[in-house]
Amino acid sequence: MATPDNTGSDWVGELVRFLRTQPGVSAVRIDHAAHKVAVATVGRVDLSELEEKLAETIAAVEAQLAAKESAGAPAGYSVRKEGGTTVIGRDSCVTAEKMWLWREMEWPEIKAEPTKEDQEWRTLAVLAAVCGIAGVAGVAVEQLAPDLPRLARAFFVVGLVTGGWDAVIDTWGNLRKREIDIHFLMIAVAVGAVFIGAWGEAVLLLFLFSASGAMEEYALDRTQREVSALLKTSPKRATLVLPDGTEREVAVEALQVGQRVRVKPGEAFAADGVVVTGKSASDESALTGEANPVEKDVGAQVFSGTLNLWGAVDYEVARLPAESTLQKIIRLIQTAQKLKAPSERFTDKFGTGYTYLVIGGATAMFLIWWLGFHLPAFNNDTGVRSAFYRAMTLMVVASPCALVLSIPSAILAAIAWGARHGVLFRGGAAIEKLADISVVALDKTGTLTTGELAVVGCESYPEGREREVLQLAFTLEAKSQHPIARAIVHHAKAEGLSELALDDFQSITGQGLRGRVDGASLLLGRRELLESGPLAEWARQLPPAAAELSEVWVIGRDLVGRVLLKDQIRAESKGVLAALHGAGIRTVMLTGDRRHAAEAVALELGLDEVRAGLSPEDKVAAIQELRAGGKKVAMMGDGVNDAPCLAAADVSVAMGARGSDAALEQAEVILMHDRIENFLAAHRLSRRARAVIRQNLTISLGVVIVMVVATAFGAVPLAVGVGAHEGSTLVVCLNSLRLLFGRNA
Repeated sequence: MATPDNTGSDWVGELVRFLRTQPGVSAVRIDHAAHKVAVATVGRVDLSELEEKLAETIAAVEAQLAAKESAGAPAGYSVRKEGGTTVIGRDSCVTAEKMWLWREMEWPEIKAEPTKEDQEWRTLAVLAAVCGIAGVAGVAVEQLAPDLPRLARAFFVVGLVTGGWDAVIDTWGNLRKREIDIHFLMIAVAVGAVFIGAWGEAVLLLFLFSASGAMEEYALDRTQREVSALLKTSPKRATLVLPDGTEREVAVEALQVGQRVRVKPGEAFAADGVVVTGKSASDESALTGEANPVEKDVGAQVFSGTLNLWGAVDYEVARLPAESTLQKIIRLIQTAQKLKAPSERFTDKFGTGYTYLVIGGATAMFLIWWLGFHLPAFNNDTGVRSAFYRAMTLMVVASPCALVLSIPSAILAAIAWGARHGVLFRGGAAIEKLADISVVALDKTGTLTTGELAVVGCESYPEGREREVLQLAFTLEAKSQHPIARAIVHHAKAEGLSELALDDFQSITGQGLRGRVDGASLLLGRRELLESGPLAEWARQLPPAAAELSEVWVIGRDLVGRVLLKDQIRAESKGVLAALHGAGIRTVMLTGDRRHAAEAVALELGLDEVRAGLSPEDKVAAIQELRAGGKKVAMMGDGVNDAPCLAAADVSVAMGARGSDAALEQAEVILMHDRIENFLAAHRLSRRARAVIRQNLTISLGVVIVMVVATAFGAVPLAVGVGAHEGSTLVVCLNSLRLLFGRNA
């Protein structure tokens, strides 16, 4: 079936692009459910070169396959279903298809190991450091030992080689493609400076350029450690329940849909499934942001990577481990990163045009001075500078040292100030982008709230014995390490209560704790403790706890009561949101928590919009929707479930203390010590940095323009040109230092 050519971002288009670049491949067959891929060739074809390109293609379309199981193909290609597989191939006759040789290949997996390119900034930093040291040594020898010119030149040569190494490599690659950019200009200016004897200028130029290149590479370096962090949390083994009731431990990858798996207290669920026997609760905070344990009874869904808290349960595998919620998040991170184009480096924006302008201008002036004013071409006569000397002077004064330093100097100063005040910027791009945001999306649990439960009240039946209820709960929970237990113990100690003597302590699987105090039985646990005993009729009439609260019931000899707990709102959250409102920035909550609980927090804090009950995919979609119309969106979160939408946002912000590895590695801005108010400081800093950058660009470009005009009329000797050039560089640096020593919060 052929349709008009449409090879946009859909998965069919991705595969068609692969086929177009691989004439030896006739078709690609994908079994998405089984994670199998095969290619069809006519005759023997070396597949070694195809594997990497096919892996990149599959990685780009994998997330789209689940959502689009049917699509049209461009003219000349066809797409069809064969059972559970999908085949995308070139249009051909039946006879030709019979000659296809299908060869199965491994489904590409996401690789978390850093590549050589990820570490390029380290090499550039070392080269820039050597260049700087060599340049300083050369100047020192010139000043302190003028009778050793060769030693000074040797240091300068080392500086030129190390400082220009990367620029030469890039320039050579561009020249082979018949292109030039600012790297070529840097080399040309450095060579020109050497020809007119300005060795120190040449080394300084290349040092500044190579140092800024290293900083930019570091800013663009996007590691994949968040993926490896997720993979570490994914279970590796599972307990398979065989039809005869026996157990067998198997690798998670071996699980199949429909098989029964047993998970014990404290273990993680190995795959997505449905509970068939048993009762428990799971900690799903990493995936959904829900702070409270989620009850799991027969028929309830469980998710891979979440923790089974107390009861042993059997569940039936509903999705292959490769298609689990956790694995989907891993793929979403990769896909969301591709949705957000990397920011262009400033030098790339003006580099090519500026290079042609300077080289063309210097060449034109050389010809004008030589042919028009009849100056010597290369030889300097007494009192008369040659046309080449003047052209090289022009290139030196036009060299964009201050211009190149305008942005990195301000960025470095801003990063240093932030680091001293609890804000870590992972590169300069975040500082520049943060100034332009118009929407801030925030996770609830762990971001607007502390992510830790706290006791908010006690109730007793009969009334008036609330402290006894808390003391009895404290006595039992002191033996437990559950998050609820920690909250109760902390609150009881703060109230000055002490533990009672406890005998026969026992954990009741799936219900709670039991013990004896003064010979009387004491129970602590969920509401089911009451509803299944002699107090069942009375318990059914008790008011349920509010949706945002957790409850723990205590049953003593002559006392029944409950302890109410709640995820606490950060004390600073309201002030931060009010300040954002004052700055004209819209605030939106994106949370996987229940709507009632989310709206209660939003109402208290004054958020503009609430979107609750969101899956990681929903959060990414929400970020893309908020970005519609060119709006710049910052996302603030802390959990594994926030990592994909952090990747999709224009600026990603993570809470530093409780943030998951995935969120921290994905974030461009990290708020240390979980201080949400530091976001305001980061935003103000970014706006000041943007203003300083604009001032630096105005100063550097202004000096270049004035000096170029003056040089064109022959009014600038080399010493004055160097002084103006160095002066503008110094002014730019001092202006940037205002960010480091100024008050930004």
